[in-house]
Amino acid sequence: ALDQSNSFHSKRAEDLKRDILKQAVDLGKESPIVLLTHQIDRHEGAWTILPLMTDFSVTYGRNTSWIFFCEEDTRIQVAKLLETLRRFDKSKEWFLGKALHDEESTIIHHYAFAENPTVFKFPDFAAGWALSIPLVNKLAKKLKSEPLKSDFTIDLKHEIALYIWQKGEGPHLTPVPEFCTDDVNSYKTDDCATTFSNFLPLCGEPVNKEDVFVAVKTCRKFHGDRIPVVKQTWEREAALIEYYSDYADISIPTIDLGIPNTERGHCGKTFAILERFLNHTSPRIPWLVVVDDDTLISIFRLRKLLSCYDPNEPVFLGERYGYGLGTGGYSYITGGGGMVFSRTAVQKLLASKCRCYSMDAPDDMVLGMCFSGLGIPITHSPLFHQARPMDYPKDYLSHQIPVSFHKHWNIDPVKVYFTWLAPNTEESHNEKKVGYNREDL
Repeated sequence: ALDQSNSFHSKRAEDLKRDILKQAVDLGKESPIVLLTHQIDRHEGAWTILPLMTDFSVTYGRNTSWIFFCEEDTRIQVAKLLETLRRFDKSKEWFLGKALHDEESTIIHHYAFAENPTVFKFPDFAAGWALSIPLVNKLAKKLKSEPLKSDFTIDLKHEIALYIWQKGEGPHLTPVPEFCTDDVNSYKTDDCATTFSNFLPLCGEPVNKEDVFVAVKTCRKFHGDRIPVVKQTWEREAALIEYYSDYADISIPTIDLGIPNTERGHCGKTFAILERFLNHTSPRIPWLVVVDDDTLISIFRLRKLLSCYDPNEPVFLGERYGYGLGTGGYSYITGGGGMVFSRTAVQKLLASKCRCYSMDAPDDMVLGMCFSGLGIPITHSPLFHQARPMDYPKDYLSHQIPVSFHKHWNIDPVKVYFTWLAPNTEESHNEKKVGYNREDL
């Protein structure tokens, strides 16, 4: 199971493990080996899977037929899964999953297959995916002769499929209809070996509006076009919000932190925001959210999600990317989708000596490096998005209740907000729903 060390996530993963083992006992089958990736702590990059292939090959290469990967919210019918896998010759190289494809070439896949992006299939991890042991052994052998490059990990499911495919030398993904992402209770799941609980986590009451402080990073040149979008869309969901700029404009109002704007990186500005949050806001505010001025976010949904986390733990939450994880490296929360900090995390960070190596260093990567050095794991949520809805496969978004998207590029951001992120009538009785069809975006 691809899980995480944060207490909320590790408990869910343990529940899944118990359920799988119980089903195996009830079937009178020999128990499968259930590994939780957060417990494989030799690798900060265990979540990127490929660094584990050598261990898998050595440990399970002789007496196992399949390695099946899933997420902590994947639900598995063990009998059905075994029956499904039996259809495939386990002595051959198989890469099985629920197939996704790009509708159009996208920045998060480096515009791969630009001529026809629909041809390349990659697995939806939520449905689970499987590798036959002969393929695991082959990948382990390849990794031995050519170690992973020190590179970015952005969309792991696509990158793994590319690595396995080897420009045609390895297998393509074989689509398996029994690997599903429909909700557990859906009528569609009779033939499914896997399902997915696709709702927003809620653990008790949503956190109070006054418990979330929102910091928007902006600069003078975007006051006129980006800030009005925030005001027309999600600003009203935030009780506490400040706009940080290189120029004080009372009409917004923005606060000049005395940090000159940099064309990229913004590390100096972000650390100034963290210091201000720690020293100049009420110590009773447990959560800080730092967003860009072109982030579209649902603070309403974020408050539900945060009910599952303990602000007394150092929590650093958002969409996880990686840098150089094949060779050491670190994970980080990518800034455009929004970075969420518990006050405890900010305290621990600023108490350390870890700071920007230059004012225009990439703030999100420096933060990842700092938290990695402090031994504080970051927490990934796939509900935060560094890109626009059109940059993700429709099938992938269909089992999510998203918290954020990012960028105004070639879209109508107001329309995107009201289609994907605005509280709808069931969610909130006093908010007006504006109807747009998701398919149009």
